[in-house]
Amino acid sequence: MSVWTELVGQDRAVEVLSAATTSATSMTHAWLITGPPGSGRSVAARAFAAALQDPGDADGTGHQVRTALAGTHADVTVFATEKVQISITEARELVSLSQRSPSQGRWRVIIVEDADRMTERTANVLLKAIEEPPPRTVWILCAPSPMDVLVTIRSRCRLVNLRVPAPEAVADLLVRRDGVDPGLALTCARAAQSHIGMARRLATHSDARAYRDTVLAIPTTIRGVGDAVLAAQTLVEDATEQSKLATTERDAAEKAELMRTIGAEEGARIPPALRAQIRQLEEEQKRRSRRALIDLLDRAMLDLLSFYRDVLVTQLRSDVPLVNEAHAERIIAMADHSTPEQSVHRMQAVGLARTRVAAGAAPLLAMEALTIALRPQG
Repeated sequence: MSVWTELVGQDRAVEVLSAATTSATSMTHAWLITGPPGSGRSVAARAFAAALQDPGDADGTGHQVRTALAGTHADVTVFATEKVQISITEARELVSLSQRSPSQGRWRVIIVEDADRMTERTANVLLKAIEEPPPRTVWILCAPSPMDVLVTIRSRCRLVNLRVPAPEAVADLLVRRDGVDPGLALTCARAAQSHIGMARRLATHSDARAYRDTVLAIPTTIRGVGDAVLAAQTLVEDATEQSKLATTERDAAEKAELMRTIGAEEGARIPPALRAQIRQLEEEQKRRSRRALIDLLDRAMLDLLSFYRDVLVTQLRSDVPLVNEAHAERIIAMADHSTPEQSVHRMQAVGLARTRVAAGAAPLLAMEALTIALRPQG
């Protein structure tokens, strides 16, 4: 087993990152790892951080590598946010941390996942630290594309671009790592369009597969405006319920921990001086819940996009495999009763809805506009 084992289908990236761990001429103080969602940006960043601590540990069994990969290494910090944006306060804390010398390993490594969630003001806070870091500090930023990061930041980083791995490579990882049945693993890898995290969730959670089936049934159930409005409502309600299930338990644990920290008993009156801390936590939890809802809706829209992609592929008689092979009957039926132009129009409607939701539009209104645009024409 290698430190790079879980970074599937990224041979060129592994070559570049591996060379940097052993060669001073290949190494630099700031890296930007980009690639589409699910390509393995975070996996690459963590593997690189681990390899930097002990380049000689080829099989990844040493203490330095194991703790770095497990997230317990004292000199490897992974910053990830579930909020819509990374705050200036959080950026300043990272800058302060970056000035410390490594205590155990060869490097102090700071990984910033979703660096595209930094506003210009937040990115400017990091600029000086990234431009002139201490000699043993390494920054690793992750983002979908270089254009998602402020130009002054990306110009000071070495770029490593990941590509979409083949479904077969993702399926092989699911079989090896998670013990998934090979047939199910390949089906889920194709359905997730090689998004490793989503493929794993689909393969290991039957409720996730059931929700996806519900989403893919929408195109063939809409006959008019009434059906479209009901479909949008169901989609948002289901996504809201799933987001609550994903965050409620964690929210309760965080609040209980805060109450213990400030010495307040459950149900007791909170002193005015401490109420601000409670409100701040509640606001952060609301932002996280909204982020979870947006992410779920975006995933649903990507699934719809894959459905219409398959319809268009069928209409054009293209010799490429379907993403949603299990829904081939529905896909063929829609291909027979619509035109390629209509399929393209519907794909554009999905893209517009994704933009609206990401920009802060009310989810229900955006989904209603989308499902109305998906109804049969003529």
